[in-house]
Amino acid sequence: MSKRIKRVNQLIQKTLSKLLLKELDFAKEVIITVTRVNTVSDLSKTIVFISVIPEEQIEKVMRSLNRNIYHLQQKINKKLVMKRVPKIIFEIETKTAEADRIEKLLDGLKNNEKKDNL
Repeated sequence: MSKRIKRVNQLIQKTLSKLLLKELDFAKEVIITVTRVNTVSDLSKTIVFISVIPEEQIEKVMRSLNRNIYHLQQKINKKLVMKRVPKIIFEIETKTAEADRIEKLLDGLKNNEKKDNL
């Protein structure tokens, strides 16, 4: 990944995080995080990975994001000073859930080791 694409990813992540906080209304108990952004090298599109807590709200949040994508895209187009602003595509982050599952498995193994040593 080039240095330019990394900077574009960081800029989009930061800008979109602020926009989600200010522009969209979600329930108070819902926490939304832009975990990472992957932009195609020709800047035609960018995939924005979203993490939602509690996980039961993922579908509702994704519907809301996709319903407001045009509005968010317009805001980003105005805020970013770039010749070509990539088209936004929202995806659900799966790596954090996978990392959480692995961490729980490791904790379980660690606890079993402690019991075996006693």
